Amino acid sequence: MPVQSKVVVQVKDLHKKYGDVHALRGLSLDVYGGQILGFLGPNGAGKTTAIKILSGYLAADSGSASICGFDSEMQGLEVKQVLGYLPENNPLYSDMRVVDALNFIGAAHKLGGAKLKDAIERVVEQTQLHQVYWRPLGHCSKGFRQRVGLAQALLNDPQVLLLDEPTNGLDPLQVVEMRKLITSLGAEKTVIITSHVLPEIEAVADRVVVMNHGSKVMDTDIASLASEQLITVELHCSVDVFQSICSQAEAHIEEILVANDSNCQAMIKANGNASELVSRLAEAAVFRKVQVANLSPQGHSLEHEFRKICQNDGAQA
Repeated sequence: MPVQSKVVVQVKDLHKKYGDVHALRGLSLDVYGGQILGFLGPNGAGKTTAIKILSGYLAADSGSASICGFDSEMQGLEVKQVLGYLPENNPLYSDMRVVDALNFIGAAHKLGGAKLKDAIERVVEQTQLHQVYWRPLGHCSKGFRQRVGLAQALLNDPQVLLLDEPTNGLDPLQVVEMRKLITSLGAEKTVIITSHVLPEIEAVADRVVVMNHGSKVMDTDIASLASEQLITVELHCSVDVFQSICSQAEAHIEEILVANDSNCQAMIKANGNASELVSRLAEAAVFRKVQVANLSPQGHSLEHEFRKICQNDGAQA
């Protein structure tokens, strides 16, 4: 990923209401050049509203959003010159051929002649549309229609891409192909992608932001998330002995996240070095002559964090 030096997408204190529903509650966010940002949240969290405001499709009640220094509401034409947008429900004319759809969008961007021809050749190569180039869109698979939508978003060679649920409805092979395509685009562009598929975000994103009830509740680098170590523990002993073993490594334990008293299974978050915690637990188990079934470190998962946010939300409801 390129060095993060310049803010290309900036959101400041965005608010948006639909009647009594507060879709955005003071969202603020900076996205740097060259990042692939995963934008996550449960249904109704405010992700799509934020994307629509960024693209200039929807006006905020208050706050501001800008792309490459252009205000999304007040400088819509300038924003469209630097932005490519693939909406969740990709609108395509089924009777149009792929080549005609690309020409149509190119003309909307005021491309013509050799510039339009070169732009279409570039996006067809980027999205691998050669096979369906002359085919009506209504005769294309869901995967190819998504590729056409992405090709349209790339025609103006934008600096920023907004991709709203780009893998929605794709089969597993198509998802893998779309993942590779997004990763390759991230090498030269800033990409913001929303998805309900957490492993897809982990596979392509550098950074993840989680929304809930219109607010940002998590913002972290994927690498930092993976470096937070959890220890999977399973010991063949009584609960009292298990608790005693954990107490011997108390200084290295931040939290026991999951515990099953019936078979002494636990997920323990390390306070500092996870390897040191494993060593201390192993020493304590050997000293107590306890059989160790499992004692291994693993990275913190995005799914774990996402579930924790949703569970906390449910507990507060």
